[in-house]
Amino acid sequence: MQKCQYKKSEQALKLFGYIRVSMKDQNEDRQLVALEPCGIPPANLFIEKKSGKNFDRPVYKRLLRKLQEGDLLYIKSIDRLGRDYAEIIEQWRYLTREKNIDIKVIDMPLLDTTKYKDLLGTFIADLVLQVLSFTAQMERENTLQRQAEGIAVAKAKGVVFGRKQLNVPDNFETIFTRWRDKELTNEEAAKLCGFSVRTLYNKTTEWRT
Repeated sequence: MQKCQYKKSEQALKLFGYIRVSMKDQNEDRQLVALEPCGIPPANLFIEKKSGKNFDRPVYKRLLRKLQEGDLLYIKSIDRLGRDYAEIIEQWRYLTREKNIDIKVIDMPLLDTTKYKDLLGTFIADLVLQVLSFTAQMERENTLQRQAEGIAVAKAKGVVFGRKQLNVPDNFETIFTRWRDKELTNEEAAKLCGFSVRTLYNKTTEWRT
């Protein structure tokens, strides 16, 4: 793994980091470890749990408002910035050319705007950016296709998606009568039915109507 490195002169810069994972249950530790040596102040580390399909992300927008000309932004890999080819290119150019900040992609040293300022360096970085952005989008599209195919196969096999409907047991009327007459507590009646207490209330309401 490419280690995050910065020169002593960069310590005077305002350093920022952006970390993104797609799902709430995914872990950002790998990215945190990669950015740790960069010397980013904790207040300037922006962590987001959001899909990379577009840039309509609250944490990313907050980061944009904080970034000023001359700042340096670290990301671990280009797909952490986003996964839509056209939008990654557009955002990169917005950040580097309109906001005039520098970006370092830790896993791809060629994507380091602090180093490659000449025409050839910019040309090479642009090519690398386009290839990686295209790859990020293709990976996302392939993932979505695999998910769709998996769901279609499961449905064909009779798998039902969504919450399972809870039907009342055959002796529900007896249980309900005993529960109504205080012979059974809420918990006892719910257990006999295989419900939670809340579901028991919902089912008795449905059963009465």
